[in-house]
Amino acid sequence: MLINCSVYQHGTKLLDIPVAAISDHVARPDCFVWVALRDATPEELLQMQEEFDLPPLAVEDALHGHQRPKLEEYRDTLFAVMHLLEPGEEDYELGEVNVFVGQNYILTVRNRSRQAFLGVRARCEREPQLLQLGSGFVFYALMDAVVDRYFPLIDSLETELETVEERIFAKGAQPRDNIEQLYSIKHRIMILKHAVSPLMEVAGKLHGGRVPPLCISCQDYFRDVHDHLIRINSALDNLRDTVGMAIQASLSLVTIEDGEVTKRLAAWASIFATATAFAGIWGMNFKHMPELEWPWGYPAALGLIASTCGLLHYRFRKSGWL
Repeated sequence: MLINCSVYQHGTKLLDIPVAAISDHVARPDCFVWVALRDATPEELLQMQEEFDLPPLAVEDALHGHQRPKLEEYRDTLFAVMHLLEPGEEDYELGEVNVFVGQNYILTVRNRSRQAFLGVRARCEREPQLLQLGSGFVFYALMDAVVDRYFPLIDSLETELETVEERIFAKGAQPRDNIEQLYSIKHRIMILKHAVSPLMEVAGKLHGGRVPPLCISCQDYFRDVHDHLIRINSALDNLRDTVGMAIQASLSLVTIEDGEVTKRLAAWASIFATATAFAGIWGMNFKHMPELEWPWGYPAALGLIASTCGLLHYRFRKSGWL
């Protein structure tokens, strides 16, 4: 679906145009065309390919989707893929934006995502002196918007992880629930990592060294994006390590709890085994047994059993087994 199709000249918006007029304005060296599509159909992409003379392989990638973040150069065209992540009920909803960048045009194709880029367009239009840099600056603004949307996800993961860490050592904690939530956090970290790490490589190619001609005038801006991605990547590494330690702590607490239960069971088993041993000895059917004819034999036996069990109970409590 077509969202916007506008022509800009010297950093200022001229007018909105129909798709059929794109090629006419692209042919003008003093203008550049900015087109935005959402969940584009094959027919729409093929029409854009004809109007912009897009590389067929890049169009095929945009059509099929589900690409990893990347940057490809086709003669005078750049093709970039970036992931768009949105919090879902249990996991992230994964979308993507495909960006075609030419000398005097930029085409964005957003798929499976509700995140619009109208704010990016408004920001660029408020800065005509920067918009004069052309499609390279718009490409930077789009990438910067995508990267900035990763920061709230990092903050949310950190807050959720802190909550779980507090619950781990709380009285009456449920280790199974904690471990399940920790693995859910770990899974989301990996999804975010798969979006950030390749994009960090992409941003690294856009400043310093051999830079595509379309981005030479915006190297400083892409360096800033690259720095943001490095920060996000470091934060994800720290989160992943913390989750791993939290899982180990939860499992250790489960082992400790099992050990405590085992000690209590062993202590009570020892107490009852002692009582059973006394009862078994005095319960043997022999005619001549000590204290068998003694009037106080039965109470004395019960007293000995009780006192012995009481002494064992006291020692086990003192040693922390009960």
